[in-house]
Amino acid sequence: MNKHRSDIGFMSRLFFRLLPVQILAQLITPVNDIISSLFASNYIGARAMSAVGLYNPIDLFITGISMLIATGAQILCARYIGKEEREGAQNMFSTGLVLTIGFSALSIAVLVLGTLTGLTRIFTADEAVRVSLNHYILGRAVGILPSLLRLLLATFMALENRRKEAILASVVYLVLNPGLTFLFVVTLGMGEFGLSLASSISMWGFLLIELKYFFSGRSMLKLSFSGARPGHAWDIMKTGFPDAISYGYLAVCGFIVNALISRYIGSAGLSANAAAVSLLDNVWAILYGMQAVALLLMSVSVGEEDRESLVNVMRVILYRCVPLIVCVSAAVIMLAGPLAQLFFRDPADPVCRMTTAAFRIIPLCLPFTVIRMQFSGYAKASGQQLLAHTLTLLDSLVFIAGFSALLIRFMGFNAVCFSYVFCSIGCILFVVLWSWVKRKSFPRSIEQVLMIPDDFGVTKDARIDITVRSIDEVVHVSQQVIDFCRRRGISERTGYFSGLFLEEMAANVVEHGFNKDRKSHSVDIRVVHKGDDVILRIKDDCIPFDPSEQMEVINQKDRVKGIGIRLVYRGAKDIRYQSVMGLNVLTIRM
Repeated sequence: MNKHRSDIGFMSRLFFRLLPVQILAQLITPVNDIISSLFASNYIGARAMSAVGLYNPIDLFITGISMLIATGAQILCARYIGKEEREGAQNMFSTGLVLTIGFSALSIAVLVLGTLTGLTRIFTADEAVRVSLNHYILGRAVGILPSLLRLLLATFMALENRRKEAILASVVYLVLNPGLTFLFVVTLGMGEFGLSLASSISMWGFLLIELKYFFSGRSMLKLSFSGARPGHAWDIMKTGFPDAISYGYLAVCGFIVNALISRYIGSAGLSANAAAVSLLDNVWAILYGMQAVALLLMSVSVGEEDRESLVNVMRVILYRCVPLIVCVSAAVIMLAGPLAQLFFRDPADPVCRMTTAAFRIIPLCLPFTVIRMQFSGYAKASGQQLLAHTLTLLDSLVFIAGFSALLIRFMGFNAVCFSYVFCSIGCILFVVLWSWVKRKSFPRSIEQVLMIPDDFGVTKDARIDITVRSIDEVVHVSQQVIDFCRRRGISERTGYFSGLFLEEMAANVVEHGFNKDRKSHSVDIRVVHKGDDVILRIKDDCIPFDPSEQMEVINQKDRVKGIGIRLVYRGAKDIRYQSVMGLNVLTIRM
């Protein structure tokens, strides 16, 4: 285990560098829900709260379809980047862009038409509430395009390593939204329309900050429609289907659980459940952020056919993320009473007691949920659609609704709370059972539980991994590579130049990249023998450095300057460089 923990250092640093941005992106929806509820209930009235509640299923449906596009495009684009096929990645990005804009236009048209023609009567028979709903819908329609483009661009900002822009965009939204809501609702008295318009304008501010980078000409992926392909559209929708359908399952599950609570507990239980969900959604943002980062890293690793990196992502989850979430869970449990009293001040009130119980029980599921979500993410990234869809069905509907229905007569409101715990544990056990059945033997390692195919990538004896942390370690690289090539029966000449080239490029990174800032760095080297080729891959987390650009600025008359890089470029069969997720990735094919 100690060896494994040392192996994941590079992956762990990358993971936690990407995580804050993804958590901030996930916080936008729950924060907006809390702001809308507080202003609607305190400054507009019951009709506004009804309008917000009635719009939620509409929002869930629109988000579900958009997630189908966003998740599918992100996974497939990351796979192409892992394969170093830039054109394929661009085409997937362009197709996702076209689909998102097209669906946004359709959604806006349907919503506006519904308010103008009276179709919103299907949501409520109360004419006064319907008017409030119409006003709320018109304000939200203004923000549909930026909202759906945000979902699409979130992962691509991570791929481009634009953390500052992504964080700035999230902060702008989180500051603008309450400010504009106060202005429109409290100061100007714009009612439901002002309530939703504030969120929409804030979302445009968020999007414009991110779009500025894509319009700058410096982005790896361009905002272009020319690469869109009808065939890619089907691939995107098929890949993103488990994410999209989960929103439908969640809606059905919510309906069932609310019906059970109404029948066996009453309105106090509904209020306690709503309060618990609204606050814990902010905690869940951490888990969804972890899932988004893991899904991105796994998708790139699938494209690279990198077995070890896939396993290392799961090790980061187990050794780094689970302990972190245990601490978060413990904090929520210890603060259960004060948190419940934020919503219901009288601790003797039954609804306050039930809310307190929810904050003490539901957090117990969080460490298991982190693990379950990563198995689900791996299934999506690796194209195991049946497993991904089954886990989505079990998690979003079967286990929570099923356990609640079975136990609510005996345990009351606690049955609903414990169903979250049973759900996460049940999903993990299901993955182990699935692997056991598929492999016909009990899985005894992470790699076996993940069911990575035998023909995926190369076997352990066909690769060698070296980590360099200092210039003293560089001098040993060449001999290790030469020894590896000799064991694999590779020609002496190829082995010698493979070792020489790697030593030269690693030394270049250490000498010129490690000292550019005060951060700790390392060079992750992998040598792979595949077919007739020896593939040398160097990853580092220093500032972006493209060796081909260095070649262009080297004075060709100076036969000494840059001789190492010249030798590499002249002797290799193919050299490719890309900057992905803040990493320099150099691949040399011998």
